[in-house]
Amino acid sequence: MSVLVTGSTGFIAQHVISQLLDEKFSVIATARSEAKATHLKSLFGNPSSLTMVVVPDMIKPDAFYGVFEKYGPSIKYVMHVASPFFTESDDYKRDLLTPAVEGTKNILDAVKKFGAETVEHVVVTSSVAAMFDFTRDADPSYIYNEDSWNPDEMEQALIDGGHAYNASKKFAEKLAWKFVEDNKDSVKFKLTTVNPCYVFGPQQFDENFRPVLNTSCELIHQLTHAGANATVDNEFVGNFIDVRDVAKAHVAAIQNPGLSGKRLLMISSRFNAQDIYDVMNEDFPELQGKIPKGHPGTGALHHWEGAVADNTRTKKLLGFPFNPLRKTIDDTVAQIIRCEKK
Repeated sequence: MSVLVTGSTGFIAQHVISQLLDEKFSVIATARSEAKATHLKSLFGNPSSLTMVVVPDMIKPDAFYGVFEKYGPSIKYVMHVASPFFTESDDYKRDLLTPAVEGTKNILDAVKKFGAETVEHVVVTSSVAAMFDFTRDADPSYIYNEDSWNPDEMEQALIDGGHAYNASKKFAEKLAWKFVEDNKDSVKFKLTTVNPCYVFGPQQFDENFRPVLNTSCELIHQLTHAGANATVDNEFVGNFIDVRDVAKAHVAAIQNPGLSGKRLLMISSRFNAQDIYDVMNEDFPELQGKIPKGHPGTGALHHWEGAVADNTRTKKLLGFPFNPLRKTIDDTVAQIIRCEKK
């Protein structure tokens, strides 16, 4: 039996596919063009256990019909990883809200139409953005967990790119849970959502390194080129999770029945620029004199007095420790340095 993975060329999806292949699953992965499909399969070494299929536009109602018509009987699990992650846009509905919501709706409709009796589990890549009230980030009395929801509605979603992205993840995830409830008598699959925060870590392949990286990792990339006299901007504080832990949670969701019906809040720790610079200065001598030192040991990793993320349940359910910030930054920066030397 196979796992269908959407959005295969994305940062998270490539790690998901890698771990699925390591676990001896057969994978059917979607890409937006034949060229992208061929290239990705070659990066994985053209294994017979990886089948690439082209889905040019996931917001078309029948976008995934062809995949299920051809491979449906063999698809036991579905991982819907495809969704845009950026905030710069001149049309938030077109670029963020519609793809997230319609893409989720269309994959679930395809499962219902073609895999109601054969698909056992669907994993949707959601986001902490679906769980968290960002207006309360600095409020130490605000505690959010696996039961929490972002309060934004459409009015807030159209304010700016940040609100649009956050709301897109909420709307898409809400749709998925409602779909399961509305169709509980006609489909057999269970649902799990994986809700990561900022996802750091190395690209699955060095060949994926670009002058501008995916949204999360570009934060680290830019810091490596800040210059020794740059101001350490600690106004931005976020949460991070390692991409390899996110992928591991996706795979665990289809291996562990206890994760059915769960939302997994994927957060390792807080961070800000100071925390990242601390790791870079301590672990990469070649960057010393090229990046600022700031005030070591004063970052959000050790000093945070705002909102609290409680993902105790998620950690207990998954049963594996999340990579700490140092490990993740070390591996990410090492790849950046290696690739920029080539």
